Amino acid sequence: MQLSLDAVSKKVGPETWLYEMSLAPRAGEVTVLLGATQAGKTSLMRIMAGLDVPSAGHVRVDGADVTGMAVRERNVAMVYQQFINYPSLKVADNIASPLKLRGEKNITQRVHEIAERLHIDMFLDRYPAELSGGQQQRVALARALAKGAPLMLLDEPLVNLDYKLREELREELTQLFAVGDSTVIYATTEPGEALLLGGYTAVLDGGELLQYGPTAEVFHAPKSLRVARAFSDPPMNLLAATASGQGVQLVGGPELAIALTPNASPALTVGVRASALRETRRDGDITLAGKVELAEISGSDTFVHVSTGVGELVAQLTGVHYFDLGAAITLYLHPSQAYVFDAGGALLVGPPRKGGY
Repeated sequence: MQLSLDAVSKKVGPETWLYEMSLAPRAGEVTVLLGATQAGKTSLMRIMAGLDVPSAGHVRVDGADVTGMAVRERNVAMVYQQFINYPSLKVADNIASPLKLRGEKNITQRVHEIAERLHIDMFLDRYPAELSGGQQQRVALARALAKGAPLMLLDEPLVNLDYKLREELREELTQLFAVGDSTVIYATTEPGEALLLGGYTAVLDGGELLQYGPTAEVFHAPKSLRVARAFSDPPMNLLAATASGQGVQLVGGPELAIALTPNASPALTVGVRASALRETRRDGDITLAGKVELAEISGSDTFVHVSTGVGELVAQLTGVHYFDLGAAITLYLHPSQAYVFDAGGALLVGPPRKGGY
């Protein structure tokens, strides 16, 4: 299915929920809608599904205008944060319901295969009310996968699951999407989830479509500071800077040899992802000395908050590290991993070298 949105927008009373945007997700691939809460992801998916009608613009499927066509007249599978199951049916029958409607053969085998993938095969003889919220969400997800619709809309489907299971299912879903031929629209607030799913990513913020393209390309070459912020977890470090003879002069710090675009303004903002800061020096690095303000261990990484001459920085160090508060620390950064924006953050004027460092 080729879905395309042509200059759609959505207003509710005096409020604009979606500003005019055009988007054509790649048929048969995964498109991630990435953005914070109230970025417009759910509003956009409801228009895609036919649950809402855009205030302006058109929704097309394989070239045909389906704007205003009811969701029941479209072949769409949906899973939202608020799971929806048939309470009177056992889990096995919930999953099998779309298979029975299609008159498929080997329904029992297919149900078991999907249930095993989502780690709910042991619950097939139970009713939804007998399951936890996370288990019920997996049942809803299994039913959507069983439907095999050409358009699958998943609105933060893993948000109600615990961390470990969420990590496992992300990998499972990536494999399931890869072997299917559905166009998958997947909404998330987590940059890491977008990177894992791959495919294409549309970055939304405040109802605006900021950038759309291959996920790796959007991550490595954000067009604006708003995109870089949305695609950074933890938030990107932002440093004041000015244009200099060699490229960029950090206010209160060293100079970075970065080639700026001709339209670069004198006042600049340098963005540095936490993962780009290191404790080990490499050729061409700049040095940022400071003191430890806080150290947080998260999984297999340590997030170190450091007070430096250029401002407060957060470094994401691989492994578990322990630091004394107030201890001296030196961080290193290669200029190829710094993003340079104009002072207002509207334009990337100094992209890192392709591939980073």
